[in-house]
Amino acid sequence: MSWSSATHLARTGINCDPGGAVTAPVHLTSAWRREEAGTAGAFDYARTANPGRALLEEAIAKLEGAAGACVTASGMAAIDLLLNDLPAGSRIVCGHDVYGGTRRLLDARAEGRRFTINYVDLTNVAAAQEALSRPAALVFIETPSNPRLRITDIAAVCALTREAGAVSVVDNTVLTGAQQRPLDLGADIVVGSATKLLNGHSDMVGGFVAARDATRMERFAWWVNAAGVGGGAFDAFLATRGLRTLALRAKAQSASALDLAIRLDAHPSVTRVDYPGLTAHKGHALAAEQQSGFGPLISMELVGGLCPNAFVQDLDLFTLAQSLGGTESLVSIPSLMTHAAMSPADRAQAGIADGLVRLSVGLEDVEDLWRDLSDALERSSTRSA
Repeated sequence: MSWSSATHLARTGINCDPGGAVTAPVHLTSAWRREEAGTAGAFDYARTANPGRALLEEAIAKLEGAAGACVTASGMAAIDLLLNDLPAGSRIVCGHDVYGGTRRLLDARAEGRRFTINYVDLTNVAAAQEALSRPAALVFIETPSNPRLRITDIAAVCALTREAGAVSVVDNTVLTGAQQRPLDLGADIVVGSATKLLNGHSDMVGGFVAARDATRMERFAWWVNAAGVGGGAFDAFLATRGLRTLALRAKAQSASALDLAIRLDAHPSVTRVDYPGLTAHKGHALAAEQQSGFGPLISMELVGGLCPNAFVQDLDLFTLAQSLGGTESLVSIPSLMTHAAMSPADRAQAGIADGLVRLSVGLEDVEDLWRDLSDALERSSTRSA
């Protein structure tokens, strides 16, 4: 029988244990016994694969509509995995406002002169087309982008990438396959941080790579083993547990984020709100077309004279921390936290102002969250008066 995506997620790892456990157990072993020296069983050594990781990989592949998936030790390990088979001298075209850690990694790898990088505003299809008029090996898209939540036309940019003979990659961390399926829109590969919305409980670190082509996935699996970047058994167990509630969490957190974004957009102490669910957002129509939800992230800037540092310190329910997607609400100042490794010039190019504040909306009651935000905004206004 064909089940819905939400049902598949809720049933992840259920009734699949040969020993009869309803939920899949954790296999805390580094090696499996062989019956013969020259013949390995389904599992041999935990660096190569383990049952919990394999289960999570199967679930993510189904979620993303991929031929397969590899679970890695972190989201950054997943992005680094993409680079292993790039020919020397390759050129990468990357969105100009991607996560700061992504840009730090790519810049550091490029310093070894193995490949070059061009950062481009991929939300501008004409700019993407111009960037691909010269040979490129890989195009890296992040949509919605973190933290400005810009929206890239996945189908259009991936079509241009395919015509140019390059490989298209979409970072789907913010939404996951529960709210966006880049492979269905023409992407070759999707990557993400399992740490964030996918796991949703802020208690593990992991990442994944999934692709539409099985042969490409075999190469990624080879590199996972060779480089030893696969996810651990207990982290896989936690992420699998998180997947079971992903559909419900993503829907609830998106609904609360939209509610808060509308209220913040009307607040006199807020000068700009970035949230694709707002009809005034530049990418709203495109987001509504290629996404099934608008996600848990909101970015905003306060009116001149209001200090973002003081504002975030006044919050009670929004914890100052640099992650996103968990059941708990978080707040961060990207220029000082997630994107601090970028130079001021690079942050300016990406539109990340020093006063930008990013909210990750959790599962608390939305009225309590609004009271927390409005009280902090009121205290900031009173101080500056």
